[in-house]
Amino acid sequence: MKYQNMRIICLFDLPVETATERRQYRFLRKALLKNGFTMLQYSVYYRSLPNPSAAKKYENAIKKFLPTTGEVRLLSVSEKQFNDMKILVGSRTDQETLVGNKSMVII
Repeated sequence: MKYQNMRIICLFDLPVETATERRQYRFLRKALLKNGFTMLQYSVYYRSLPNPSAAKKYENAIKKFLPTTGEVRLLSVSEKQFNDMKILVGSRTDQETLVGNKSMVII
């Protein structure tokens, strides 16, 4: 299997007006964290992956805990594209700085 380091980005916009909607938001967020995703911004999470077939695995996992309303999108980008991201305001998170373009970091 050829390794092609990449990142999968999960972007979501969910309503949080009712108790049920807030519960679904928390469930999605906790499920992403449990599956190794890291928060990049509010409602934007990412995960490093070795190849596109691993991305498919996480896509299928996310489909299992989707909320009934709102929008959830997945975007796969190469490691180079992710590192070329321009930060216009703010700075890289500690996690981004620590991991950088390494495929795996054990803390």
